[in-house]
Amino acid sequence: MPRIAKRLAALGLVLPAVIKPPPGVVLPFQFVRVIGTRALISGHGPQNADGSIAEPLGKLGQNITVEQGYAAARLTGLSILGSLQRTLGDLDRITSWVRVFGMVNSGPGFNQQPSVINGFSDLILELWGPDAGAHSRSAVGMAELPFDIPVEIEGEVEILA
Repeated sequence: MPRIAKRLAALGLVLPAVIKPPPGVVLPFQFVRVIGTRALISGHGPQNADGSIAEPLGKLGQNITVEQGYAAARLTGLSILGSLQRTLGDLDRITSWVRVFGMVNSGPGFNQQPSVINGFSDLILELWGPDAGAHSRSAVGMAELPFDIPVEIEGEVEILA
């Protein structure tokens, strides 16, 4: 069993199925685009294991707590890993995490976006360690996110060709 798959199993984590968008929604883009030794990751949100959009939905600082946002960012990480697994065939092809852009659906006055996106960063560091898992990162507040999800994350990884 590949190294990252073993770590996921040891943590009891499951990668979700392909996203099931709401009825009538078309997503005409690739979730992961490989160019040479780079994999560009489109924005992902939190998913349940069956591919459905995970709840709670809404805004941090209004109806969602920082702890719930942290959990949503962690689920978003699993969503991204699922897409990477389907595209790359093996998560061990990832040699390093390059950059992450975290967006948080924020109510007025909410300013703890870094604490929310830590849910994603902590997961990646837990799986890849402090060297390959180290990444540059932004964590910003947004007035709205698609489908009212609390977190959306995009990024880039370096891979074995």
